[in-house]
Amino acid sequence: MKIGLIADTQVPSAELSPNIKKAFDGVDMILHAGDIIIPRCLDILEEIAPVTAIEGSMYAQFENDDRVVQGKRVVSVQGHKIGMVHELSIPGASAMEVLAGTIEKAFPKDLSISDCMETLFGEKVDIVHFGMSHETMVEEHEGILFVNPGSPTWPNNKVMLGTVATLDLNNGREVEIIELSKFD
Repeated sequence: MKIGLIADTQVPSAELSPNIKKAFDGVDMILHAGDIIIPRCLDILEEIAPVTAIEGSMYAQFENDDRVVQGKRVVSVQGHKIGMVHELSIPGASAMEVLAGTIEKAFPKDLSISDCMETLFGEKVDIVHFGMSHETMVEEHEGILFVNPGSPTWPNNKVMLGTVATLDLNNGREVEIIELSKFD
């Protein structure tokens, strides 16, 4: 199974780059880790593959959309438990600070990352898909794969074509960060 990972679409209209469709060519499903902003974005993504999403502060506009739950969720796919949350806060760092290298540097050495993730999601997970920072991150800690695909519209908080990711579960847990500009 190949999964498209996206977060922080944050466009003021429903327009998404057609490069997202190219990047997600062949995916079986899409997971959106929040800050969707415009519900129509999910309809556009649904034209590519089925969508499962979470949303935080903008949830009210998604109340009647079965694709979206508020806050966090766990999705089971091919024996993997994927925890989805927009704002991943960990002991030692706020959600905006969870960037490449943060978990290794900031996470308290006397705590268990896997226990903290189990507490957060209410069950054990082996993959965590999150957003918030708009910066890409792919790291493994205590057997848990952490993936932030960045933002397709505001990478590193700059308005330009950004990034999405794919997660291939056919041969383990292979993640590819995809620069959308490569399709121009």
